[in-house]
Amino acid sequence: MTRGDLREVTVGDCSDLYYVDTGMYDTDEYGAVYIYDSARPAIVDTGIGTHHEVVLDALDELDIDREDVAVIAPTHVHLDHAGGAGYLAEACPNAEVMIHEIGASHLVDPSRLVEGTKAAVGDQWEFYVEPKPVPEDRVVELNGGDTIELGDHRLDVYHAPGHAPHQVLFHDRDDDAVFTADAAGIWVPSVEEIRQTSPPSNFDLDQCLADLETIRDLDPETLLYPHFGPREYEQGVMDEYADVLREWVETVEAKYDELGDADAVEDYFAERADLVDVWGERKASEEARLNVRGVVTYLDRREE
Repeated sequence: MTRGDLREVTVGDCSDLYYVDTGMYDTDEYGAVYIYDSARPAIVDTGIGTHHEVVLDALDELDIDREDVAVIAPTHVHLDHAGGAGYLAEACPNAEVMIHEIGASHLVDPSRLVEGTKAAVGDQWEFYVEPKPVPEDRVVELNGGDTIELGDHRLDVYHAPGHAPHQVLFHDRDDDAVFTADAAGIWVPSVEEIRQTSPPSNFDLDQCLADLETIRDLDPETLLYPHFGPREYEQGVMDEYADVLREWVETVEAKYDELGDADAVEDYFAERADLVDVWGERKASEEARLNVRGVVTYLDRREE
């Protein structure tokens, strides 16, 4: 897929569900936004906002009137998931913007989120736009145990704070599909591999592993990744990602112990980044830097 491509989700028993490639970071098959063409149309995740028109074009392609969109639901407030929320809320004036209660204030006033994102993503900030605030009266705060009603679909909400304290999973109990947020890693469909995501400043290995237990317990038919796309759930896939995370943290920790300098550790892994053939050299390198930064922050916090 490339930017603007819209596809129906045909994995498992999914129905009324589509996903569009937003071309995030000018990289194909990295950022997906999901759209329900249901009784109460919904958008799950929003991208970074830079290409929010791609999402609006997808609504047009599906013949969904923007005034009919009922729900905009970022899985968490990191700007690669919620950066487009204000733009889409403005274009879809009747939609409620649903987010975990911890992240709600950041949608209303994104200034601190922008500051943190600039520090986290470094040079990648050039791919972003300043997010638009979401009017406070449009924001609905979610907690684990809540349900989002879409008429012919119901999304059960599960708090999954390992990647970020404001992250949730959505389980479509009717289609038995889970919107994974970043709890299940990054799925790279072209090479069929799972990659780690461990951004600063709130990455927590133990809680990430607990979030994988939540998905195991749900035992869904389908996983819906924002990075990137749907895949069939197979026994062992959560164990696979748990191993990826543990090995990644151990590898960064060993190099941090050896070099004793966080910047040097970033440089080391950035210069040896894999998936260059998939994401391009720049994105692969910056992805490595971001993930190293998150692990180093976690290790320093653990030692305090």
